[in-house]
Amino acid sequence: MPAKKEKKTPARKADEKSAQGITVKKTGDFSEWYTQVITKADLMDYAPISGCMIIKPRAYAMWEQFQQWFNKELIPLGVKNCYFPLFIPENLFKKEAKHVEGFAPEVAWVTMGGHTKLKERIAIRPTSETVMYDSYSRWIRSWRDLPLKLNQWCNVVRWEFKHPIPFLRTREFLWQEGHTVHPNRESSVQEAHDILELYARAFEELYAVPVIKGRKSEKEKFAGADFTFSVETFLPNGKAIQGATSHFLGQNFAKAFDIAFFDKDGKKQLPWQNSWGFTTRSIGILVLMHGDDKGLVIPPALAAEQAVIVPIVFEKSREKVITATRELAKALTAHGIRVFNDERDYTPGWKYNEWELKGVPLRIELGPKDLEKEQAVIVRRDTGEKKAVPLAKVPDTAVQLLNLMQKELLAKARKFIESSIVDVKDWKGFVDALEKKKFIRALWCEGEGCEDHIRSKGDGAKCISIPFDQPKKVSGTCVQCGKPAKVQALFARSY
Repeated sequence: MPAKKEKKTPARKADEKSAQGITVKKTGDFSEWYTQVITKADLMDYAPISGCMIIKPRAYAMWEQFQQWFNKELIPLGVKNCYFPLFIPENLFKKEAKHVEGFAPEVAWVTMGGHTKLKERIAIRPTSETVMYDSYSRWIRSWRDLPLKLNQWCNVVRWEFKHPIPFLRTREFLWQEGHTVHPNRESSVQEAHDILELYARAFEELYAVPVIKGRKSEKEKFAGADFTFSVETFLPNGKAIQGATSHFLGQNFAKAFDIAFFDKDGKKQLPWQNSWGFTTRSIGILVLMHGDDKGLVIPPALAAEQAVIVPIVFEKSREKVITATRELAKALTAHGIRVFNDERDYTPGWKYNEWELKGVPLRIELGPKDLEKEQAVIVRRDTGEKKAVPLAKVPDTAVQLLNLMQKELLAKARKFIESSIVDVKDWKGFVDALEKKKFIRALWCEGEGCEDHIRSKGDGAKCISIPFDQPKKVSGTCVQCGKPAKVQALFARSY
């Protein structure tokens, strides 16, 4: 007689709504696809205030991974963490003219305290230069007080915009903001470059997102800065997006806030300053770059769970399988892998779909037949590749696969960006490339009026970056106005 099949332990099925996966393709309705991924993958929820969002634990865990990495990188640079108030008196906010002009449309103001009208309006922090530099003016007296290097992890509020997009453009977001003061221009400029390099490493080593380092145009630079460096990337929907910025403030804020020091010769000098920031926008960039039609794909370096174990349970072998998965979880943890052993009372198939949707890098399946063969089945989220691995080798294999996945996600994204860049020589080519959703590289005169024309004639396209990687000699004419070109720049529509 044929052997009786082992009976599966009854498992609950999720309700239809929660089991439903992504219903549109990434190459179809990109906006709807993004909305479904960030909500169904449990990254965020909408807040009662328009333009605000709730960052749920799965997304916040990614932010924490970046925080831990970045804090370690700041130590050798001599940067220390601190915290300054959320509220900025109007008189401080208005001290630097270009700064207040640049941020005025985005500032949210407090005018009442309870039932009492305040004597002076209070700005809710859109950025912290003004409130921090008021303190710096009191703390800095001598060359011995420099350099002063502080960083804070906080929230900021920027109110004025028409089309909020969770993570990418919200009225409140999280970031780190560094504010440093230097005794000379050279060390300040060098740090601005060093921080930008750190941001590029964060995107590439953690987020598996390639970035282009460069300088922002005069119209796009930070309000009050001499110049702004940035890392930029290009997304599968044909839009560019700014990843992070490092601003060389020169002596502008030192003059406005009376920050000065006496040098070794006893002469009074103005210091040089930088500010730099990296935000939770990075999570949205990750989703847009790596996600697919099944949902989220998380690079292993940032994943809250790098691997999930799914026990395949039957009535007779339940205890044996669960014991084995728990032992496997311990072994994976000992190898430095963040793992979740999914013993919840749902069907294995439902768990497969859920963890695919949530983007966990590796799924490890283990059932009674696998135990008989002393193996487990490992499935990669990004490629869907499935392989049987001896139980004793699962931890080492998982480490190898996670490292490989991290590298291959970056390589895939880099190949996409490189294939998206097109060199354009005239305005007709510019418009054609824009219609094809390409990342346009062209010669440019750097004129502010010319940049305005590009925006108006190019249906919202703008100068994204003037890359550090420039031709040895720039010769030719501007792609828009025909004047002699000064630089090679990147243009696109953007977030």
